[in-house]
Amino acid sequence: MKKLLFLLFFPGFLLAQQTAKVTGIVINKYNQPIEGVAISYLEKGTVTNAKGLYEFTIPIKKTVVVTFSHVSYKTISKKFTARGSRTFTYSPTLDFKSEALEEVVVKNRQKEAQGITEIKTQKVATITGPNAGVEAVLMTLPGVSNNNELSTQYNVRGGNFDENLVYVNGIEVYRPFLIRSGQQEGLSFINSHMIQHINFSAGGFQAQYGDKLSSVLDITYRKPTEFATQVDLSLLGANITVENTLLDNKLHAMLGVRYRDNSLLVNSKQTDVNFNPNFTDIQTYISYNLSSKTTVSFLGNFALNNYNYQPLTRKTRFGTVADPIELTVFYNGQEKDSYQTLFGALSANYNVSDNLTITAIASSFNTQEQEYFDIEAAYRLGEVNTNAAGEDFGEVEFSQGIGSQINHARNDLDALISNIQLKARLKDGTNEWKAGVKFQTENFKDRIREWEVIDSVGFSVRPPSHTTPQDQPYTPYEGPIEPYQQIKADNDVTTNRIAGFLQFSRKSFWKEHQIWMNIGVRSQFWNVRANELSNQQQFTISPRAQFSIKPDWKKDMLFRISGGWYSQPPLYREMRDYNGNVQPQTKAQKSIHLVAGNDYSFTLWNRPFKLTTEMYYKSLSDVNAYAVDNVRIRYRADNVTEAYAYGLDVRLNGEFVPGTDSWFSIGYLKTEENINNRGYIARPTDQRLKLGILFQDYVPNLPDLKAYLNLVYNTGLPGGAPAYADVYDYTNRLNDYKRADIGVSYIFADANKIHSKGFLKHFKELSAGIELFNVFDIRNAITNTWVRDAYSKRQYGIPNYMTQRVLNFKLKMKL
Repeated sequence: MKKLLFLLFFPGFLLAQQTAKVTGIVINKYNQPIEGVAISYLEKGTVTNAKGLYEFTIPIKKTVVVTFSHVSYKTISKKFTARGSRTFTYSPTLDFKSEALEEVVVKNRQKEAQGITEIKTQKVATITGPNAGVEAVLMTLPGVSNNNELSTQYNVRGGNFDENLVYVNGIEVYRPFLIRSGQQEGLSFINSHMIQHINFSAGGFQAQYGDKLSSVLDITYRKPTEFATQVDLSLLGANITVENTLLDNKLHAMLGVRYRDNSLLVNSKQTDVNFNPNFTDIQTYISYNLSSKTTVSFLGNFALNNYNYQPLTRKTRFGTVADPIELTVFYNGQEKDSYQTLFGALSANYNVSDNLTITAIASSFNTQEQEYFDIEAAYRLGEVNTNAAGEDFGEVEFSQGIGSQINHARNDLDALISNIQLKARLKDGTNEWKAGVKFQTENFKDRIREWEVIDSVGFSVRPPSHTTPQDQPYTPYEGPIEPYQQIKADNDVTTNRIAGFLQFSRKSFWKEHQIWMNIGVRSQFWNVRANELSNQQQFTISPRAQFSIKPDWKKDMLFRISGGWYSQPPLYREMRDYNGNVQPQTKAQKSIHLVAGNDYSFTLWNRPFKLTTEMYYKSLSDVNAYAVDNVRIRYRADNVTEAYAYGLDVRLNGEFVPGTDSWFSIGYLKTEENINNRGYIARPTDQRLKLGILFQDYVPNLPDLKAYLNLVYNTGLPGGAPAYADVYDYTNRLNDYKRADIGVSYIFADANKIHSKGFLKHFKELSAGIELFNVFDIRNAITNTWVRDAYSKRQYGIPNYMTQRVLNFKLKMKL
């Protein structure tokens, strides 16, 4: 533990070291290194190597003009003045000399052929929203949805939150397990300051990726090329990152510290609370070149989320204009939750030759979570006076339901997930082989003590499963008071897994048409031991294939098809049933994927555009059915369900405004499940229609004043049923989710606006702006709170609304 924490802070001590060389890396605008750049200075010269790297020395106390030139790029010059023995790190980005040369780079369609969407890092930096970052960009894509702006989790094409793979530098990352609501989540694992590449696949992905059913988010953190400090400040928190390259450009180090406070958002809701959250994250990435062939890297993360919540009152008005109803609640008690996670991964990359690379990775993830609350609520449900001429207009004139409830929990979880893996990549001309093997062990210790007692007009409401007729208040019940819900369980579960994959890729030509193909298979064997009583062993195999073709047509078209048999072996939460008991015999969920897509690149108004269309179908078996409460998923853990999903995703992106990149996306989805042969009903993620818009603009006469619009429309999800209710009895949907966030910022300094004097000369980047969340102040509901009235025998579903309109201020800088 102490060693790992030392490594987390290690880069901070290294940043003070100095050398006396001028060094850096020369890249193009696609972050690709440029080989053979001629660097001339003082009638001397050097050139960049295959990795775009260079270094040379200059005299102290003398201004030197250095010129960077290349036959395919525009020449640039830079002045250096060494006033002492120190390091100058300069990594220029060269612009192409002609559009024709740039087109050659754009035509590299490898990622598109694999069905992978590449997202520019600039999109992450400019996205506007309460949870700005990679996930916020994903939620504007077709097929990706989330009706909770306080959460960074997302559903993809009918899957749930647990069906998405997330990798950082080839290492799978995890989230805390006990989180119930989006406002408890705090920060995403991904630090947006540290990202170099973002790749996303919504289905039909290759065998090299792990065993999940829905999607892959593959993040690559960059290696710093010079000293820099980035700072983001807003009313929601701060993000500070320091980076440098040291030891003759052999050591690359980044250290990021983030803090978030959701009070601004939570205090805008209909519940009056004392809210004191504290979400802190420290993350580091270190890479060291042991030799020209060997690189060792370390990725570390420490996160501490303290969630202190004390509700005071709540007032929610719902119903219709003609028949409004108001719920008033008075609370007593509080909730104190803590989620502490520690993650460390060490990797070594060895280039055996130009064609063969071997990578070894060892990682460990530990989470210690506690969920403690005792909250008493007394409520009144009343009819609102709609007589505009009356003195009590708008006031509650008749109480049709009075009651109270007590919620109690003492839940603790301690989880440790460790693994080692070995991967190899071999290139042979246009052929490529990839293979890997991974061993993982998981241990979960979980203690659950949770109950709810409900009282209505003085009578205790018994559990729904109670066999004695409930005839209160007419006939008093003389039995003991029983909790309406109660879970009591102690679990100690250990799982050992061995997984491996092998895949082959080829890029070639068929006649004049360019083709890509990939075929692979992955497999997993695992053993589960739960509470020292059971030992279950299972095995899965998952073949996958892709084929793409770019016809030799006048129009720039790319067609692709992919699919396979996908399996998702259960993690701990998927083995825990509604009553908190672990079912070690829970089988892997299985899905047959078929995805067909097309990319059409064209020019409109002399600007580039691309239309992407994908159709998909999934046939699922051994499904582990579940219910969703905010962001908490509760599984049946019985595999007695079958399901299907199909849909169409369309996205149009391009320069709708010259010099900017925007997109419009629309998706249609239908997904249903059949639980234990009772008939097909909509799954909890059946988001039929989704519309997303990410739009950028600027003032023509003042181009540094920019505007960003993030708009999402999702049709209503099934849900809002009482806890532990039979889903076949509640098939209604929540209202449609409609949200628009807008941001306006002014750029004081950036790569295109460099200042040589004054205060701004200290900044490589500086911008300030405002953000307006939920511009139209639309009341979106995520779940329902169910109020029961023993007198009238009715239950009322009161919507839990999300955030209202909120104004945020933002400051971004890079030194």
